[in-house]
Amino acid sequence: MVKTAKITPMMQQYNAVKDQYPDAFLFYRIGDFYELFNDDAIKGSQILELTLTARDKSAAHPIPMCGVPHRAVDSYINVLIDHGYKVAICEQMEDPKLAVGMVKREVIQLVTPGTTTNVHPGAAKENNYLAAVLPLTDGFAFAYGDVSTGELKTSILDDDFALENELQAIGSLEIVVPAGIDDDLAAKLKRGDRLLSVQTDDGEQHAEVSYTTQELTDHAEVQVVAMLVQYLLNTQKRSLAHIQKAQPYEPASYLEMDADARRNLDILANSRTGKKGGSLLGLLDSTRTAMGGRMLRNWLERPLLQPNKIVQRHAQVQSLLDHFFERTELADALTGVYDLERLAGRIAFGSVNGRDLLQLAGSLEKVPVIQDVIGRIDDPSMDDYRELDPVSDITDLIHRSIADEPPMSLKDGGVIRDGFDAKLDHYREVSKNSKTWLAQLQADEREKTGIHTLKIRYNKVFGYYIEVTKSNLDLVPEDRYDRKQTLTNAERFITPELKAKESEILEAEASSTALEYDLFAKVRDQIKAQIARIQKLAASVASLDVLQSFAQVAESQHFVRPEMEQTGRDINVIGGRHPVVESVLGKAAYIPNDVQMGKDTDMLLITGPNMSGKSTYMRQLALIVILAQAGSFVPATSAQLPIFDHIFTRIGAADDLASGQSTFMVEMMEANEALSHASKRSLILFDEIGRGTATYDGMALAQAIIEYLHDHVHAKTLFSTHYHELTALADELPRLRNVHVGATMENGTLVFEHKMLAGPADKSYGIHVAKLAGMPQELLTRAAKILGALEGKEQVKIPVSAPDDKPTATAAPIAQQSPTPTPEPAEEADDTQDQQLALFDVGPAVPAESRGEHAVLKQLGDFDLMDASPMQAMNLIFELQKKLKRK
Repeated sequence: MVKTAKITPMMQQYNAVKDQYPDAFLFYRIGDFYELFNDDAIKGSQILELTLTARDKSAAHPIPMCGVPHRAVDSYINVLIDHGYKVAICEQMEDPKLAVGMVKREVIQLVTPGTTTNVHPGAAKENNYLAAVLPLTDGFAFAYGDVSTGELKTSILDDDFALENELQAIGSLEIVVPAGIDDDLAAKLKRGDRLLSVQTDDGEQHAEVSYTTQELTDHAEVQVVAMLVQYLLNTQKRSLAHIQKAQPYEPASYLEMDADARRNLDILANSRTGKKGGSLLGLLDSTRTAMGGRMLRNWLERPLLQPNKIVQRHAQVQSLLDHFFERTELADALTGVYDLERLAGRIAFGSVNGRDLLQLAGSLEKVPVIQDVIGRIDDPSMDDYRELDPVSDITDLIHRSIADEPPMSLKDGGVIRDGFDAKLDHYREVSKNSKTWLAQLQADEREKTGIHTLKIRYNKVFGYYIEVTKSNLDLVPEDRYDRKQTLTNAERFITPELKAKESEILEAEASSTALEYDLFAKVRDQIKAQIARIQKLAASVASLDVLQSFAQVAESQHFVRPEMEQTGRDINVIGGRHPVVESVLGKAAYIPNDVQMGKDTDMLLITGPNMSGKSTYMRQLALIVILAQAGSFVPATSAQLPIFDHIFTRIGAADDLASGQSTFMVEMMEANEALSHASKRSLILFDEIGRGTATYDGMALAQAIIEYLHDHVHAKTLFSTHYHELTALADELPRLRNVHVGATMENGTLVFEHKMLAGPADKSYGIHVAKLAGMPQELLTRAAKILGALEGKEQVKIPVSAPDDKPTATAAPIAQQSPTPTPEPAEEADDTQDQQLALFDVGPAVPAESRGEHAVLKQLGDFDLMDASPMQAMNLIFELQKKLKRK
């Protein structure tokens, strides 16, 4: 007969706790293990590669279970968090030996992707931001914070695009939302495997919330910050004393870049590998501290717009560059500074141990050294760093209270230094004397009994006892000892005197351990009260670290200080370089290029072969701008730059499969972002616009976009294209200038010069690039014949070649029109001449009568509006307006 599984009191308790956390793995503490049951065990065993077993295996429905050792729990939790799950840690809240009935258990922390404080190796220089989103009538209230450092910021965002851009900028893995948000919004927020967590209680009545929101004036910002902080309180279930006051910010207060621009420019990670190596951050990061590394990321993510702040950073970098020895001493001092921000967070959480506090003291001791170094730099730009607070009272407290080599665990004793507390010293003296007493007792008993192997031992079950091997039992005097336990090879005894001493020793040890823990907690609380001072110091030290990193890179990479145009718009970069590409190729192999765009030039139309460096040329200007406005020197011989408000890019081709959008749709949407939002103070990089569709459509769109940017937007624009027919626009658009990448033919082989030259390219050299790629010679020969026919600008029939490349009479023809259609004879033109839009003013002149109103109306009437895209309609209207103006 199969028995039915019985719900034990322990499983009843487990199920009750699990019901409170249905969306989390419940780690349920039993003795030295955290156990998982039911579905958690099945799924957890697969993810964590644990052995799946069961409780009550003989029952009809055994309960699946698996477990992990409590000492190694962090590593298992990290794996689940990396997979996007939550973990509820259910701990025993009383000593099982003293418990009456079921041991009381509670969830002491809910660990989530956005709240984990366990930093992976190699990720110390990265933040882990938790975001909160509150939908408004016309936008969103937005907040984000890092629970490990205490950083907290908030803003009001206008639309979905701005929201997604901020979420990608901070790299948030988890978003807190109110209950009942729209399904479409929820789907958008979940993109990229982000976890949504619902917070129903706004928490505005809690003291922590009141503190963090006290400097906010916008009610929506107060609400979203309150929602985020309340979620932290609910999940962490501990003090949040390190969470700072929420700082409002405006994305438009910094140089704005959308996610596509950051990815295309490889700012924080290489777009192909996703790694730091091969990115701008990877090149620039010579920071010596974890908090400096995080601040460097922040400065690159949000370059400045305020001229005075930009110039001040440049002056500080110059000062450090000019003082080599002081900069070297500063870097050495910073190397000994641990992560003050995260140490402050752990102090607030109550998770620090003695070794952490010694790291804090050692870091604080470096501050006077840093002050001395800065004091020897006679430059007013460094005045902000001359009055650092070393928090010396905390350093003194730690050195007085914490032992030189404390154990990892606070429960093992030995954390508090001798002499810090008289009562603790007494307990330790009792324990020390007791050990001496036990050693003396053992020696005395050996002498009196003549048993030289007699030993005094201890275990947790029997306490202290005298052990005698069976071969020596006949030497034990009668009635000298009380028998306690018989073993196979020995007998154990006790004496009234030994039991009395045991009570004294155990009482002293227990009291010592308890007192020591209490003393440590008081020291920790005293330091917690000074967290704000530690965080302020950490921000200053992190800034100094970034500045010395900028100076170090400027020296090693030969960067120069840029001159910033506060009101003008001229770009004058001489010998500009792409810093990341140069670091790979080497300075000797990289060819520098100038970028000069004065008051009379808004756009450079860039032509040249593939692989010649057009894209690198465009990217290098954007990176120079980002570096300059972040406060860094730039890779150039000299550089004069305006202050840009926004960088837009359309580089590369990729489908957005998640949104069901084709390559061309993505291209048009990214281009439209620039057309819709760019100002005359923006920088636009457009690479090969129009290549995702048919040739005539592509050229039409490319020309229309160029004209629109030229006539309406006036942003500084680099526009690269293979449609070299577009270069004719320089004759019509006064603020557009042609440049091209030089290339020459040597013995029939294309050689790239990687040098930007004035004027348009004479051709695209596509077949020659194909040859460099190793295409079959037969294919290349055929392509050259077809190209020659196409460039003849005549209506021709080109027969498809047979396998031996000889035309046959039955081969299917390919009809090809020249890019500029050949006009019909004048007497037949009449109203039909403009049915095919002339994209460029090249070729024979168009008869005057074809530009009449009748032709415009007919063309408008023939246009299929319902089958046209907005860009096609805009292009047609623009062309018709031009014709009417010329009339």
